[in-house]
Amino acid sequence: MTKEGSQLLDKASRAIRAATRLLADDDTDFAASRAYYAMLYCVQALLTEKGLRFSKHSGAIGAFGAHFAKTGDLDPRYHRWLLDAFDKRQIGDYGIDAVLTQDEVREMIQRADILLAEVTKYLTTRDAS
Repeated sequence: MTKEGSQLLDKASRAIRAATRLLADDDTDFAASRAYYAMLYCVQALLTEKGLRFSKHSGAIGAFGAHFAKTGDLDPRYHRWLLDAFDKRQIGDYGIDAVLTQDEVREMIQRADILLAEVTKYLTTRDAS
């Protein structure tokens, strides 16, 4: 794994911890944002290992789908989770009246944690072979 990939996974881990703290403070909007970014950092780590970088979230999300979900390298549900998290992050960051529930955000954090573990395993296993 490259240094950049490792740094992105570390950043994802920190974002998950931040999301957990924010959720404990009942700050669901900002917790959702951190959970989404944790997932995005995981995706960026994967794409970086392939020499791919994107300036827009949509580019990274689409490339993750094309290079990992559609190929079966990683479970396609992770792509769906990322898309769902992106939508909820939009609500949390830009919505005024929309409310994200504790349960929705808790699930986002759990999914981010699962994705981090899977991406770490994928990149570590790939390096070992």
